[in-house]
Amino acid sequence: MLISQLCKEADFTAPWFAAACSKLREGFRYHRKLWEWCYIYQALRERGALMPFKRGLGFGVGKEPLAAAFASFGCEIVATDMDVEAAKAQGWVDTNQHAVALSDLNDRGLCDPDQFNHLVTYETADMNRISDRYIGRFDFTWSSCCFEHLGSIEHGKQFIVNQMNCLRPGGVAVHTTEFNLSSNEQTLETDVLVLYRLRDIDWMVQTLKAYGYKVDIDYTVGTGPIESYVDVPPFKLNPHLRLMLDRYVSTSVGLIIEKPK
Repeated sequence: MLISQLCKEADFTAPWFAAACSKLREGFRYHRKLWEWCYIYQALRERGALMPFKRGLGFGVGKEPLAAAFASFGCEIVATDMDVEAAKAQGWVDTNQHAVALSDLNDRGLCDPDQFNHLVTYETADMNRISDRYIGRFDFTWSSCCFEHLGSIEHGKQFIVNQMNCLRPGGVAVHTTEFNLSSNEQTLETDVLVLYRLRDIDWMVQTLKAYGYKVDIDYTVGTGPIESYVDVPPFKLNPHLRLMLDRYVSTSVGLIIEKPK
């Protein structure tokens, strides 16, 4: 295991992080969104998911570069997001975080255009009602800080369990989300954003294990000088590992879940 489960300052100096930044054509910065993308990329690489003919399903992809990066390895990708009207209502269109065309997912040129168009499809999907057509079809699933926007803590919990049904035996799911560093009791829960507490993440872990899935998790919190900085609105691009949301300090946490063969 090369990567940690909480966004940490130390990860940004690790060789795997530099390699992932290079693959994604990202300049170095201490930013938790960059950590999420590199975390998902590295977790799938470590588990042999990024190979020709592997099939991946991405949830809430926005304009992230991961679909194109995965397709460059020969993976067949179904990239999904909410429909455009719902995205407008939540502000994702106005902030240029919602793709309007398939080409938006390869705007960095990470994958040969012909290969990309052959391997990647873009669909709308409701993460609270995962379509039966996705069940049992994929070798991996992923999302980057997405399931905290499903309307409630309970919706996010159910999503992380239900999306495992999309995997074939031996498949792996990698998902990042918001993690409340301030309290294991009080938290933020609104229609558009929730912050998961340790007890919420632990519920997910224990429930997934009860279904027979393997879960990698590490709750160790770093204490470096960059991690000690808490970004406040209006947020900066660097450093941005921890931020103040409402009255809670939040960072990114990742779940790596493997389905038995």
